[in-house]
Amino acid sequence: MIKVVAPMAGITNSVFLNNVIPYGFDVATLGGYSLDAPTIEASKKIVARGRKEFDFPLEEIFSHIESEVASIKKVHSDVKVSANVRATTPQPIIDVGNIKNLDIVEINCHCRQNEIVDVGCGQEMLKRDDLGNYISQVVDNVNCEVSVKIRANVDGINTLDIAHIIDDAGADYLHVDAMKKGVFDADYNLLREICNNVQIQVIGNNSVNSILNAHKMIETGVSGFSIARGVISGNLDFDISDF
Repeated sequence: MIKVVAPMAGITNSVFLNNVIPYGFDVATLGGYSLDAPTIEASKKIVARGRKEFDFPLEEIFSHIESEVASIKKVHSDVKVSANVRATTPQPIIDVGNIKNLDIVEINCHCRQNEIVDVGCGQEMLKRDDLGNYISQVVDNVNCEVSVKIRANVDGINTLDIAHIIDDAGADYLHVDAMKKGVFDADYNLLREICNNVQIQVIGNNSVNSILNAHKMIETGVSGFSIARGVISGNLDFDISDF
């Protein structure tokens, strides 16, 4: 069972991750990072309205990620390091995917901040006619594994259809934030449907804040689960080491 510490509210840097990895995580996710001019400008707008968000100049972002990866590997060499990233075109993501010692590059099709959506990234990526080609370009040109993080139940989007597209594109992981409007728990039925219909490894996300919910997530058939809010304090109040 894969256990991932997922990015949340812009706080997952190497210092934070090195602190929480010992709670039993197999994968540590940096990010999410904006990689090109449109997404960086969108991030600046988010910062201006008070949201803590990663905002690095283009000339610094890639060296920063490389340094963060090295900082984690120095302490936790046996843990996979992932970088959650967003860009309007595949090439910047390919560049990150070829950073030394990075194990997984994760394409962000998940962010719902208006500024990111307005430039065609985050969950707006799910509406791209060329989404499969975008992902396959990354898969074919990086030296690491590829994950795609999506938000489930986006208006006008069939999540299962998107799962098939990502599976067919050759990604290694499908990371699903299984949120559903008006429901204060993960959409376990949707996760079960996805797991029963794709070959890709599925990582379930949303509401894993207790042992009970971790078991409920696992029972859907996922290959692993991720935790974000449950560890945002820098501590984890339940034991995942036995999963």
